[in-house]
Amino acid sequence: MTKERLYLFDTTLRDGAQTQGVDFSVEDKRLIAKLLDKLGVDYVEGGYPGANPTDTNFFAEDPGLKHAIFTSFGMTKRAGRSADNDPGLAAIFESAAKACCFVAKSWDFHVDVALGITKEENIETIADTVRATVERGREAMIDAEHFFDGYKANPEFAMACLKAAIENGARWAVLCDTNGGTLPHEITRIVSEVVKEIPGERLGIHCHNDTENAVANSLAAVNAGVRQIQGTLNGLGERCGNANMVSLIPTLLLKPEFADRFEIGVSLDQLKEITHVSRTLDEILNRAPDRYAPYVGESAFASKAGIHVSALLKDPTTYEHVPPESVGNKRRVLISDQSGRSNVLAQLEAAGIDVDAKDPRVQQLLDEVKEREYLGYSYDGAEASFELLARRALGEVPDYFTVDSFRVLVERRYNAVGKLVTVSEATVKVRVEGKKLISVGEGNGPINALDEALRKDLGRYQSYIDEMRLVDFKVRILTGGTEAVTRVLIETADKSGERWFTVGVSPNIVDASFQALLDSIIYKLMRENAPAPETKRKPTLKAPASS
Repeated sequence: MTKERLYLFDTTLRDGAQTQGVDFSVEDKRLIAKLLDKLGVDYVEGGYPGANPTDTNFFAEDPGLKHAIFTSFGMTKRAGRSADNDPGLAAIFESAAKACCFVAKSWDFHVDVALGITKEENIETIADTVRATVERGREAMIDAEHFFDGYKANPEFAMACLKAAIENGARWAVLCDTNGGTLPHEITRIVSEVVKEIPGERLGIHCHNDTENAVANSLAAVNAGVRQIQGTLNGLGERCGNANMVSLIPTLLLKPEFADRFEIGVSLDQLKEITHVSRTLDEILNRAPDRYAPYVGESAFASKAGIHVSALLKDPTTYEHVPPESVGNKRRVLISDQSGRSNVLAQLEAAGIDVDAKDPRVQQLLDEVKEREYLGYSYDGAEASFELLARRALGEVPDYFTVDSFRVLVERRYNAVGKLVTVSEATVKVRVEGKKLISVGEGNGPINALDEALRKDLGRYQSYIDEMRLVDFKVRILTGGTEAVTRVLIETADKSGERWFTVGVSPNIVDASFQALLDSIIYKLMRENAPAPETKRKPTLKAPASS
């Protein structure tokens, strides 16, 4: 049976750029556009030419997309002015865009209050804008803003706006849930009514996530008849965001209800890159990936309870709705006080540690994990520290260096211009193959200073850690009172984009942080196969208390 074609329209670079705290440079936009093109989306909406220098510069030349259609955004022409004499349209038509998506009012309330024009004038602006676009050889489409609210209030007018676009040559009329308040059952009802008058292969859907239903609404619209879906990577967007393309694409490809009926521009092989694309966007935005994100998050295929892990090892489909490899992710077995032998064995296998299931050290390691978690450690979010704990128990972690001592000073003083500042200074004394090294670091806090000092000079191992950076630091107070126990979780990354988590526990927050910092460096050296010093440590079954 021939499958129907669904078209994916990505608006990360336009609607996603309205996210609070997101500010793309021209180079950012070029990189993201190529990522989207390689992934296989059909349209890449790059922004609004003429609205700001960044977008104007980005649209000054063709980005060289091989699959996706380079698309601009804009407003329909102003009422009372011809399309040929509208400066907003002129900037769009002068750009390198091959398709143009125009936002148009489709709610009579907005026409009356926001625009202050007649309904007839609004429909004329849509028709004239589309005609002018088609005459210039560009693909035209209309984003019918507030369509669902408009349809509820005045269905005849909302439909007239869509027909004005389609009848004058628009490839697509996109139904927008601009306020994000429409629910799936309403989407289904309204789209089902719209497709009775306009073919579904000319209709798109654009949903915002204000009720956490943007993905569900988009899928409901597809089921009801639309054949274009608009969304953003990682659900970026104004307020609560847009429909998450990273969730939509795997669902369309892997869930039979959609995969058996439709085809999209993304292949199953390309789908394996979606986790990489999602995390690359977060790297560009300099923020930590959402570990709980569907399909691509670090916890998306993580299991903690022993009974779950035992079943997973027998057949992954017992607790996984899709194979993690299909989206470029991986299975993670978490270690905690809820763990059983299955968790430990699975985690050891994932870390590449070959050990017999009947080895008594496996049970000893599990007992130690539970004992340490009783003391405050948590390994379900600190896999790097667990791997070190396991390898130390098996005698597989070299003593790359030893720490003789560290000291942290915090000084509050007036600087040279008379401003009151607080400065931290840390001194760390280490030995590398018997050679004593002393490093001093300054930072905006004691942990920042310690991190700077510890990574300043590790002798022969310095080149392995130069590209490391601390990207996240979390503190949790586990007990009350003046002797409260503190747990610190540190996230570290390197130039390759790999991230790892380490944990430290102590009544002293600086000491807990130092434990986690040490583990992060030792883990990096181990993963890079840094050469062991001549004198290796003797195998033990117990990890040192500073793990």
